[in-house]
Amino acid sequence: MNTVARLTQHFTIVLILASILNSCTPGETRQEQISIKERPDCTSTNVNYTGNRLPLKPLNFIKIPVGSIQPEGWLKKYLDLQKEGLTGHLGEISAWLAKENNAWLTNGGDHGWEEVPYWLKGYGNLAYILKDREMIDETKTWLEGVFRSQQPNGYFGPVNTRDGKPELWAQMIMLWCLQSYYEFSQDERVITLMTNYFKWQMTVPDELFLEDYWENSRGGDNLLSVYWLYNRTGDSFLLELAEKIHRNTADWTRPSTLPNWHNVNIAQCFREPASYYMLTGDSILLQASYNAHNLIRRTFGQVPGGMFGADENARMGYIDPRQGVETCGMVEQMASDEIMFCMTGDPFWAEHCEEVAFNTYPAAVMPDFKALRYITCPNHTISDSQNHHPGIDNSGPFLAMNPFSSRCCQHNHTQGWPYYSEHLVLATPDNGAAIALYAACKATLKVADGQEITIHEQTNYPFEEEIVFTINTPKETGFPFYLRIPSWCNKAGLSINGRKINTTPEPGKYICIERTWKDGDKVELKLPMELSMHTWQVNKNSVSVNYGPLTLSLKIDEEYSKKDSRSTAIYDSRWQEGVDSEKWPSYEIYAKTPWNYALVLDSKEPLKNFRVTHKEWPSDNFPFTTANVPLEIKAIGRQVPSWTLDKYGICGELPEPGALKEAKEEITLIPMGAARLRISAFPNTDE
Repeated sequence: MNTVARLTQHFTIVLILASILNSCTPGETRQEQISIKERPDCTSTNVNYTGNRLPLKPLNFIKIPVGSIQPEGWLKKYLDLQKEGLTGHLGEISAWLAKENNAWLTNGGDHGWEEVPYWLKGYGNLAYILKDREMIDETKTWLEGVFRSQQPNGYFGPVNTRDGKPELWAQMIMLWCLQSYYEFSQDERVITLMTNYFKWQMTVPDELFLEDYWENSRGGDNLLSVYWLYNRTGDSFLLELAEKIHRNTADWTRPSTLPNWHNVNIAQCFREPASYYMLTGDSILLQASYNAHNLIRRTFGQVPGGMFGADENARMGYIDPRQGVETCGMVEQMASDEIMFCMTGDPFWAEHCEEVAFNTYPAAVMPDFKALRYITCPNHTISDSQNHHPGIDNSGPFLAMNPFSSRCCQHNHTQGWPYYSEHLVLATPDNGAAIALYAACKATLKVADGQEITIHEQTNYPFEEEIVFTINTPKETGFPFYLRIPSWCNKAGLSINGRKINTTPEPGKYICIERTWKDGDKVELKLPMELSMHTWQVNKNSVSVNYGPLTLSLKIDEEYSKKDSRSTAIYDSRWQEGVDSEKWPSYEIYAKTPWNYALVLDSKEPLKNFRVTHKEWPSDNFPFTTANVPLEIKAIGRQVPSWTLDKYGICGELPEPGALKEAKEEITLIPMGAARLRISAFPNTDE
């Protein structure tokens, strides 16, 4: 045993002994082992949930079936807004979801491609999570159409070909809808359909397989569905199909470039090599996914919020934080982070998922979730219906909040919060439970040798530091309980049943509590948040200020101007005849207060003059608006007169750093997720 291993073993033993001595009440004999771990123990096999079957490498974390987790607090509010807003009512608005002669419901129908499964994979999961019978029935209407569409050769769904080659992208999405439905219903028709379809895929010659642009980029989604089925049936031909999919998918392993620069493709497809690594065990493939994630950000992602500038496609010369990303890109990045986290166990992916979920995605939709915009930027100072090309890559009204517009994002947005909710509590290979994404919820799951328990998480995180878990179990049960310690948190605190645990949780690792749990046991985790600063050297040494997982924006007074959604929609938008545009208006958003501020930073202690203020929690449980956000930071700024809207009508590029003569002013910063107009990458100037 080497020196490092001996020290690690010694450290773990000390923690175990200390916890046994310090965490039991008088007369209590239950042992308790507390250790710091980089990953869960993957040498065991979970007996309660379906993980990876050999020869696939084991998952570090296993998602439990949809519907097992009931979100509470602000996340439940978000899901309710989705149900009452665009997600729940898109079937009444979008022409692509009109049932009459829809190709997903009728053989030879004249419309229905990616839009139906894009919408359904979030809508259906939302229905299962909320246990909403009407929504579940609507989901089944579409899925019954999928089952009816099966052909004798195994193919299903609309028949689309390009140059004689089958176009399979829409089927990839629908497979995910079917997988969720199976988790919820255990309907064996899903297994039969997928088995027959994958046998059909095996018959397609390589020169005709995954040849179209979208499916070629996104073959990794098909690959994950093959793994999903293999883990349930063990059919060996599926591993051959996995190899076939990989060799016909775009090459995301290139060290210094990418197959294409489309923002959604990058957010969705960078994980394909890591997915194939789960079959081959070739660590070069795993590293390739990390490289692709970092590669786009080294040039185009030198901005806050976790994303990168690719307002359709990333373009050289357009790297300023005034460049944006599609709403599709945000939710696909969150899904990729969740998948990468389960595969690798790396806490980085959970933290990155939170970064996008808290700071970028909320601002892409209206507060009532009844409209969204195609593009959202870290520095975003006008949200109108004008064409801002070439400042924005695509031509058209891509910045306005419009429920009739943004054809892909209009449907694909639905997955964001439902998928996030499904990953709040995870199973571990050693038959335990893990929390990596923190939000209030109640989860029912099986641990140990099949004992069903409930974990109730109470918190207002990320706006507050305290998180309380209550374990409910009908009998005493032993299992490990993992909690992720964020990399930004240097002084995490832990107590069990009111007793402080004398451990030193390490940022960027897990604290693992192994004990015999009894009904009503409580674990309290405190994640103290501090102000920190990030300098974006590539973007003129601009700075962002963070408070724990939240990145801050200048608070800008927002003026909402109501518009007719029909007259402000993108050219390829289609809506159903008779839809009430008054009920579903679009909105332009304008700044009522100045936004062109530089931060005044102390030369020795840059954040010395920043003051954090916590406000009352909003009565409607929704913190992501400028009026409701329960956190404000006071700072000092100076206006930059030369920094204005540019010739394309959008926020000008960051000014060069330098001394400013304008008077110092007190300014207010708020979490950027609550700011639909925002400056989150600031020029800076000394006092």
